[in-house]
Amino acid sequence: MLISIIAVIAGLALLVWSADHFVEGASVVALNLGVSTLIIGITIIGFGTSAPEILISLFSVFDGTPDLAIGNALGSNIANIGLILGATAVFTPIIFTSKLIRREFPILLIASGLLVWVLWDAKLEFIEGLALLIALIAAMGYLIHFSKSDLDDPMSEELDDEIPHDVSTSKALVWTLTGLLVLVGSSKLLVWGAVNIATFLGVSELIIGLTIVALGTSLPELAAAIAAARKGELEMIMGNVIGSNLFNTLAVIGLPSIMVNFPVSSDAVTRDLPIMLAFTMLMFIFAQFPGKSYCQITRTKGFLLLGSFVLYQCLLYFHAISH
Repeated sequence: MLISIIAVIAGLALLVWSADHFVEGASVVALNLGVSTLIIGITIIGFGTSAPEILISLFSVFDGTPDLAIGNALGSNIANIGLILGATAVFTPIIFTSKLIRREFPILLIASGLLVWVLWDAKLEFIEGLALLIALIAAMGYLIHFSKSDLDDPMSEELDDEIPHDVSTSKALVWTLTGLLVLVGSSKLLVWGAVNIATFLGVSELIIGLTIVALGTSLPELAAAIAAARKGELEMIMGNVIGSNLFNTLAVIGLPSIMVNFPVSSDAVTRDLPIMLAFTMLMFIFAQFPGKSYCQITRTKGFLLLGSFVLYQCLLYFHAISH
């Protein structure tokens, strides 16, 4: 048990370190090649923030523990909205005007609806995974198309401030490859430790994925979001949450599905999927209301999101001890 706990802690720490280096390295390479910051934000940063979840899901499915993969994807989406967005808004109200983010909102809602369709029969197969990945490619194409006409988007300046401009392409490539290799190893280590802990405690891999894994991968992002809020980079916070959830919804579940057919826990379909949808809808309504020229998540809305997340964690705890 102790070795498994150490494996999870070490896996999470290495996961965070490697994901940061992977994203930063790949972003610098793209920037040096002349790719616009908005396109980097949509593609590389969006993919990079979900890379840990993608690899964890792949290893989980290949190791015969698909519930960990589903719990990881759904739990990460819920944590991104309830914990990261909620806690950050409590710290400082999040106000944003980015047209790109506003275009991502309906895409995320459509992606969430597609996820309901593919999970409703409690199994995932090649054709369903393919549908999710095609939807992701279409979404990325749509956003990239419009980003070319929105070069003055407020998020572009914040992205430009975050990407280093004094790093050579060769050094950035080393960061990218090193980050990717450590990502793979740390993901494998985390999955091994998480499955052992679930077995020892007698709880399902789904619960471990929804709690330990989802929370572990979200806490560093929470710290980063609060740091961004202190610097006034509010567009980035919202963009990262929506972009990460879009990749979690379509890629984290879609990629394993095209490689292996696997069943989905009925609890994930009847309990966690509706809750994820509720959080997504709540974020959308909170951001749009009261319909001004800008969108905002106020402190009150942040408290409601964070409180809902805490209640959800309590629900999972009581469900775990009752089974």
